[in-house]
This record gives sequence, C-alpha cells and structure tokens, in this order.
Amino acid sequence: MKFKILIVDDEKNIREGLAASLEMDGYDVVTAALGDEGWKRFQKGDIDLVITDLRMPGLNGEDLLKRIMVESPGIPVIMLTGHGTVETAVAAMRNGAYDFLTKPVNLDRLSLLVKRALQNRELILKHRRIEEELEHQKQFQTIIGTSAPMRKVFDTISRVAPSKASILITGESGVGKERVADAIHALSPRREKPLIKVHCAALSAGILESELFGHEKGAFTGASGRRRGRFELANEGTLFLDEIGEIDQNIQIKLLRVLQEKEFERVGGEETIETDVRIVAATNKDLKAEIEKGAFREDLYFRLNVINLMIPPLRERKDDLPLLITAFLKEFAGENNKSIEGIDERARSAIYAYDWPGNVRELRNCMESAVVMAKGSVITEDDLPPTVRTKSEEGWIRIPLGTTLENAEKIILRDTLSFLKGNKSKTAEVLAIGRKTLHRKLGGKPEENPEEPET
Repeated sequence: MKFKILIVDDEKNIREGLAASLEMDGYDVVTAALGDEGWKRFQKGDIDLVITDLRMPGLNGEDLLKRIMVESPGIPVIMLTGHGTVETAVAAMRNGAYDFLTKPVNLDRLSLLVKRALQNRELILKHRRIEEELEHQKQFQTIIGTSAPMRKVFDTISRVAPSKASILITGESGVGKERVADAIHALSPRREKPLIKVHCAALSAGILESELFGHEKGAFTGASGRRRGRFELANEGTLFLDEIGEIDQNIQIKLLRVLQEKEFERVGGEETIETDVRIVAATNKDLKAEIEKGAFREDLYFRLNVINLMIPPLRERKDDLPLLITAFLKEFAGENNKSIEGIDERARSAIYAYDWPGNVRELRNCMESAVVMAKGSVITEDDLPPTVRTKSEEGWIRIPLGTTLENAEKIILRDTLSFLKGNKSKTAEVLAIGRKTLHRKLGGKPEENPEEPET
C-alpha cells in the first residue's frame, strides 16, 4: 500500500523541501500553500497523513486540525511550529494531533515520525477491516454456504440490506428464506429496532387481519381489549411476511394501502396510524402464475417485488453439503450428548445421491435422525432415513470381499444393465465399451450387425 501525504505550509521552500524528502521515502505527496486550500484538498479523500504549519494566514493549523478530527478522526496530523509556539503545539496534540516538530525541521526525525504514524494507521485500518469482516460473518452465521450460488445470495443481501426497498424472497420450501430475512434485518440500519415475523399461511383471514393491523375493543366477538398489530410493533423496524402468497384478496388490498400510504386503521377503529416499516416478504409460490389465476394482485406484487432474492434449492448447491453436514452433526451431537466424529463414505455418497426435495430443512432433520440412530461415533448408511438409503441403493453395486476380478466384472455388467432397465446401448455407453463387447462379456452369442462398432 502506497500512502498519500498532504503538506500544508505557506512557506514555499519548506513545503517543497518536505515534499521532496518524503517522496524519496516512497510516499505520494500533495501540497497546499494555505489552510483553506489544504482543507479543500483533504475533502477530496485518499489522504493518509497530514503535515501542517501551525501559523498560517486564513485557516490556521489549529482550525484545520479540528476540522480533520471531526471529518476523519483516524487520520494522523503532524504539526509544524516555531520555537515560540511549542505550548500551542502541545495543546494541539491534546486536540488530536499525532505529534509536532519544531522548525527548522529535522528530516530524519520527520521520516521516522511519519513512518510510525502510518504504521499505526495501517494497524488501525487492518483491525477495523477484521472487525467488519467478523461482523459480516456474524450476520451470516446462520446461513451456511460457500458455493457460487450462495456467494451470489450473500452479495445481494449485503447490497440491498442498507436500503429501504421492499424485498421478495423466493424459493422452494425449506431453503432458508426466514434466515435470509434475519440477515437482511441484521445488516440494515434498522438492526436495533424490532424484527417482527408473521407466518401468513398459519392464520385464517380474520385472525391475520387482526395480527397485522391490530383491533379495538369490541371489534369482534372475543375482542375484550385494544390490541396493537404487527405493523405497530414493527414500527421503525422490519416486518417479515412469510408465505405471502397465501393471504386473501381483502388482506392484499389493506396491505397494498399500507405500502403506498404508510398508514392504516386497526380493525374496528377509526384512528389512522402512521407506520415506518421495511417489508421483507417470502413465498414458495409462483406469484406471477397466481396473478394470472386472479389469486394475487399484480399491483401488490410490484410493491413487494422491488428487489427479488431467489434462494437456490439444495440440489443446485451440493458443494455446500460438507459444511452443512458438519454444522448439523455438531449441533445434534451436542444436544444428544454423543461423540460423533463424522460420516463414512457410503453414507456420504447416499447424501450426495439424494436430491433433497425438502432442501436444507430436510437435510437438517436427516442429520438429527442419523445422530439419534447412530450406534457408534461415525454415521453409517444404516443410520440414515429410509428415503435417503433407498435412493443410495439405486445407484450402488455391491461386490462382496473376496470376489474374483472376473466375477466382479460380471456383477458390474449385470447390475448396470439391470439399473438401466435392460437398455444395452445405454449400458455400453455408461461402461465405455462397445455393445458387442458387452454382449460377449455377459455370456451371450455375438450379435449380428451390432449398432455400435467394437471397441
């Protein structure tokens, strides 16, 4: 990293002499003759250290220091002063200056001081970057994945979270849409305010309306008192509406009004309540298809879908399986007081062979079941749920220990042919041999006019 230094001094010879010396030390140097000029140059950015004279016409060194400390308190400032103003320079250090030098400037002393100041700044910047990265990782710690599809998801979350825009999270059931909503809120400026969640599919229309907007006493049978709704509770925070595709048309109309007007009334009430809520919605439905069927309002769709964030299914990011497996095994081994060291190769192959229609949620349940069923410290294929084992067995050939190579070859040929439902052409292709060779190795008579040439 090449540092840039700003020198501010109204004496041309001093200014140019210091610049030449520091340039010989390998720094980029820019200069300004007056304090006001130096301040304008500093505001352009990219300055790592400032060297300024204390006494200058117009904006003096003290005032320039104060402005820099307000704008960028981490920037080191070295003050230059005559012998008669040392006390003033010491006072400047109390106000944030890194150090001071008396004129005429000892260039060796200046070089050492600059080097130390910039080393200190580099350490501060490095520490800040590490803290930012740790905070970034902390926000994503419940979303596991390093595959290309998930890196794209993380990048999108990072870019959209600071905004006020509504977000529609789409994806199959079990992909982790709620955890994505958690991450969006945690990375947003609203992180200190509430994150309120509503699972729309779990509530009837009447109950959902009351849950969202609240109700007044006597609004309906059983309404014994006023109740605040989720929009009030989430004010200045985030409201997560899960399974948004399940809400009926009446609720859709009221929700649209809140998004447009930023206000609503409680059920049975007349008072208009203003709200400042960031909406994050999620669905596993194709809302465009729902619009075509007349089940979902197009205007509401566009209000919700300002930013679309699609979470890929697990079958499209199997590179994340090792991380997910490790995390779930650790979690459930701890819960069940078991020592689980990992999974064997056959169990691993079974997990990779399965398509996981229930996505990460199904994998998590599978790992919990496997830990509970495990007899030893290693998860075996027999510990996995039957659905996963069945899929695995469809793609396995079992050859007992002690089988001769000749018989092993016959087992491979026979089981592959059986797996491919007797399709000899496909079997020959999979095994990378000619069909004539396959027929001969299976013990049949040579076929006449085979479709494939001998290999």
